Amino acid sequence: MSRNAARLIGVGMTRLNPKPVPSPSRLMQQALDAALGSIPGVGLKDISGLIAIPSLAKPHFMEAHYFATQVGLLPAKHVQCRTIDTGGAGPVAALLSAQRMVAEQGLDLVAVVAGDAVKGLDSAEFLRRADATCEVDEGDVVKVENSKTMEPLPSPVIPNGYDRVAQYQMQQYGLTRSQLAAVSALMSIMASKHPYALTRTPRTVKDVLEAQLVAPVTSVLECARRADGGAALLVASTRFLERRGLDPGLGVVVVGGGEASGPLYPPSVGGITEDMFSCEEAAEQAYREAQVGVRDIDFFGLYDCFPICLIRAVEAVGLCGKGKGGLYIEHKYQEILFRLANDPNFKPQEVFPINTHGGLQAFGAPWEVPAMYNIIEAFHQLTNTAGDRQVANARRALVYGNGGIFSHSAVAILGNGRY
Repeated sequence: MSRNAARLIGVGMTRLNPKPVPSPSRLMQQALDAALGSIPGVGLKDISGLIAIPSLAKPHFMEAHYFATQVGLLPAKHVQCRTIDTGGAGPVAALLSAQRMVAEQGLDLVAVVAGDAVKGLDSAEFLRRADATCEVDEGDVVKVENSKTMEPLPSPVIPNGYDRVAQYQMQQYGLTRSQLAAVSALMSIMASKHPYALTRTPRTVKDVLEAQLVAPVTSVLECARRADGGAALLVASTRFLERRGLDPGLGVVVVGGGEASGPLYPPSVGGITEDMFSCEEAAEQAYREAQVGVRDIDFFGLYDCFPICLIRAVEAVGLCGKGKGGLYIEHKYQEILFRLANDPNFKPQEVFPINTHGGLQAFGAPWEVPAMYNIIEAFHQLTNTAGDRQVANARRALVYGNGGIFSHSAVAILGNGRY
């Protein structure tokens, strides 16, 4: 393996919803401290690249430069800083960018940080800010021949945007309301196994269906669970590890990745087509670069801000056929319920090695941070440190982040080298 091969060597995260609520920058710093503290002899001064994901609660111009200045990395001419704003896809896009900074630009150690405190915002203020992220000023819209109708979304904008796609999937492929609700119920089972998850007690499909609606086919229990928290990743070259006397096989390798984009938000339900979705393209790129297929993946960390996102993700990465995602989730949920009823010690990951931490639906979602948790969970699975959530013989993992309302997709494939 090249001495410039990029390895994810350390991860760190804060507890969710700490009190008093720290600033997003402070949450990032706490997570970075935890990541650095996990590697003996490695400290802040070793970082030669920093990538940051912007926050909603307290955003800063050039977030990475701001953070690097606050923690003392800047000024320093050898330190490269980069802010990546592709919504919830940002952490996976940042991981891929860090991999390139190490493998192609020769940097030794790149940190990726993300943190937000959206739970600490007043609910009305959070809604105002979240709605504003998908606003399009009428004067800015350029009419393009054959373009789809940009029908304004009512508040709450983001839930209603995903709801449009859910309705499209119901009309186009026969997705059912109960299958959507099964995503939330299934994620709550997975979250109940993670000590940091906000959701401690599994919920049922009935609970989800009876919860207050926020959009025509979306209840409050099907929205990403708002939270405060931070997370950090450390990506290093093999050369750096050798120079520090560390195991050159430490952590996991970023073996492939891909990105693709869609529109900022969907057109009217009748105007939605498969052309607006980009996860499949990003996954194909990642599989191609890694020279593997879906059967080679042992763990999946798939974005699930709303049920339709996970349903389309299992289709896009190849776990089931087009339009069959709802049925796939429903069958897995029913199988897990049956197995648990007959064996309380049954481990859900044996039949569903996806989002073993509980995902955005149940683990917790500090705005654009959550794909970091997908990556961190993949890291633990591949390094055999996931405890009761461990997937047996996990060798490769696929992680997916989704930005906006299916506006950007980033997919990375990680491997531990034990194939």
